[in-house]
Amino acid sequence: MKSDFLKGAKDGLPICFGYLSVSFGFGILAVSLGLSVLSAVGISLTNLTSAGQVAGVGIIAAGGSLFEMALTQLIINIRYSLMGISLSQKLDEKFSTFHRLLASFGITDEIFAVAVAQKSVSPFYMYGLISVSALGWVTGTFLGAFAGNVLPSSVSGALGIVLYGMFLAIILPPAKTNRPVLIAVLIAAALSIVFKYVLAFVSEGFAIIICAVIAAGFCAFFFPVHDEEKEAEE
Repeated sequence: MKSDFLKGAKDGLPICFGYLSVSFGFGILAVSLGLSVLSAVGISLTNLTSAGQVAGVGIIAAGGSLFEMALTQLIINIRYSLMGISLSQKLDEKFSTFHRLLASFGITDEIFAVAVAQKSVSPFYMYGLISVSALGWVTGTFLGAFAGNVLPSSVSGALGIVLYGMFLAIILPPAKTNRPVLIAVLIAAALSIVFKYVLAFVSEGFAIIICAVIAAGFCAFFFPVHDEEKEAEE
């Protein structure tokens, strides 16, 4: 039990340090939109999803509805359910329903990538991996939110691009080698510009939902992944 937790914590250290720098940008963004330091930290503590948090604070700042918030989070974060299903194949016999529910809270892209690479995953390995990673995310948020309140606006504005840099780092590598990914990115970007400057009356949350659904739906229809390709990727 203890050894599993420590191994998970050790494996989570690289994620922790990566999250520390990225969430710094989220903290700055949150306070720039009018949220308090405590609110920003609370969001990071209860929601481990960078894209979901960025979209969420935008909806909060714009005074969006709870329905809009819920639908946006569902669209953005539904991939985590697929990761959970995949990861369930690696869970050992100690993973009861209670442990599954607790561990599901902390599944992120990076945590999933580390956990799924293990031969077998125990509950306390996941708890160690998640707790250390989450510590980096929450700490970075606090530091960024605090800095956003004390640093000059020009400096905090410059540091705020860290989060967007992470998003670019996620989409650019696959977009260079995978045509459907590139097309999806270009469609989403073009639609975002249209909603920003032409259809500005559409709220930010629904704009995100529409862009994501249209881009993903277009590529799913015109560039379906066949069973042979899935097997080759696995």
